[in-house]
This record gives sequence, C-alpha cells and structure tokens, in this order.
Amino acid sequence: MDDCKLYDGEFKFISIIWDAEPVNSTELVRLCADKLGWKKSTTYTMLKRLAERGLVQNVSATVTTLVKREQVRQYEAEALLKKMFDGSVPSFVASFLHDRKLTEADALEIERMIRGAIE
Repeated sequence: MDDCKLYDGEFKFISIIWDAEPVNSTELVRLCADKLGWKKSTTYTMLKRLAERGLVQNVSATVTTLVKREQVRQYEAEALLKKMFDGSVPSFVASFLHDRKLTEADALEIERMIRGAIE
C-alpha cells in the first residue's frame, strides 16, 4: 500500500492531525507554526498534497485523517523489513538486539506477541 508512504515532514504533519483531530484548519495552521515552525502557506500546501493522496480531508475547514496511525506504522515496518533485512524477521531482531539488553517485561511481551502470531 504505497499510499501510506510518508516522508519525514509529512509524517510530522499528519501526526499533529492524529493528535488533534478533528481539527479546524485555522487551528492546524497554529499548531504547525508552534510545533514545526511552518508558515500558513506551508501548512496549506502540505494539507493539499496529503488530501490529493487520500490521506486527509478538509471538509468545511475541519481536517481529519483518512488513514490510521497504525496503518502507516504497519506500512513503514514492512518497508523497512523488506529494504534492510530482505524480509527476514530474525535478521531484523538480531540487528535490533545487537548490543542491547531487554528488560524481563519486554522479553515477555515479545514472547507473548510471537506466540500469538503462530497460534
């Protein structure tokens, strides 16, 4: 689902919307100025770009997302896995854990997720 590919600025922008939605477009301009240092024109350009891609909508000056945060996370995780690890989850985990220590709670949570995925 290439629709969910977001560049850094796009992700920061849509994250602001996710956190505030539904958000008035004037308020969105203020939030983007405060959090990103953007001008009004930059905010509206980004809004238009993401609306054209079907990721957000602006109806009667109320902005909402059309894609969930989890959909974007899923897309980005799968893209990273394919690009950097040839789709291999064990290779990803080995790389991620290199020189790291997991807490007991983290290890148990990961074990629970793995067992849930195979049952």
